[in-house]
Parts: sequence; structure tokens; C-alpha cells
Amino acid sequence: MPDVPAWTIIVPVKPAAVGKTRLTDVGVDREALARAIALDTVTAAAAAARVARVIVVTDDAGVRAELRRTRKVEVVPEGDTRGLDAAIALGAAAAGVATARAALLGDLPALRPADLDAALELAASVERGVVPDAETTGSTLVTARAGAVWVSAFGEDSAARHRLLGCTDLAVERASSLRRDVDTAEQLSQAVALGVGPRTSAVLASAAA
Repeated sequence: MPDVPAWTIIVPVKPAAVGKTRLTDVGVDREALARAIALDTVTAAAAAARVARVIVVTDDAGVRAELRRTRKVEVVPEGDTRGLDAAIALGAAAAGVATARAALLGDLPALRPADLDAALELAASVERGVVPDAETTGSTLVTARAGAVWVSAFGEDSAARHRLLGCTDLAVERASSLRRDVDTAEQLSQAVALGVGPRTSAVLASAAA
């Protein structure tokens, strides 16, 4: 695609042993589910046409092993880094300021590559962008075009905090799979209705069998 920047996507992934603690009541192995959700997110991001590189920041051995041969994907160990924004900053530093960068949360199991592409197309026209989650208070994607200093403020009410940091809301439809992050059983059900990736689907199916 001419005149379209190639993006580097940074995905922070907590070790499955400590991730998605609010999904303990969905009747499946929480660690397996957390890992599956992250892997489906990364795989979808890597399949997006506007994405040249995906940097996954994690110390989860299972995630590292699964992604070892995935095209476009490289893994950066989190090490002593603590906190979501610190992990993302580590990935952004590895990407370098000369490239367009975006931080994508690793809990979007229904993510469709075309939805990410659409958001990145919008992001190319602003210095920094943000995609709020389906509830409109959190953030699922934060972007910075080439040359912009990286900033992020994920966590509670992050959409508002990202705006204060100079991020422009990207006009992504409320029903976009990019906006359906998963922290609770209800959100997982909504993601399933959108159509989750194969790993998440397999974990859920194994529990139903």
C-alpha cells in the first residue's frame, strides 16, 4: 500500500499465572485461557496488512514458545520491568522512534486484522491516537506516528488520561472487535459473540466437552 506507514505493534502480556484473575468463574483453566487470549490477539495483529512488526513484551514461557516461529513477531523479555506502561515503553524503545508505533492490549481474543488496519489508517493522520474500549472508559490501542515521543497511561479511566497526554480519539466503530477487550465473564461472552480466535475457542470448547 503506497504512502501508508508500516506500523510496529507492541503487545504487553502478563505471565498467565497472574493474568486475567477475574476470569476464574468461567469454568475453564484460567491460565490456559489467559494465554490463549493473548496468543489470538498477537496472531491477529501480525496478520494485519499495515503491520510490519509485532513486539511482544512478556516473561511467559508458554507464550514465548508458541510465538517462536510466528511471522513478524519477536519477543522481548519483561525482566525486572514492572507495570503495563513500563513494559510497553520497553517495547517502544526496541521499536525505535523512527517508526510508527502502537500499543495494543493483549486481551482482544475476537480481534480481526481488518479492524486493526482500519484504526491504523486513521492513526496515520494524527501524532498520537487512542481507541477507547467498548465501555468507552479504558483504552485498547494507543498510537504514535514516526518521530513522536512515546507516552501511554493504561489502567483505570485510561481513555481520559490518554486524551490529556495529547491522544486524539480515532473514529473506530463501537462494535469493532478492536474495542472488545476481555477482563470479565460478561466481556468474554461478548467477545465470543463477535467470534474469538482459534486458541480461545479451543480452550472454551474443551471445558464444554
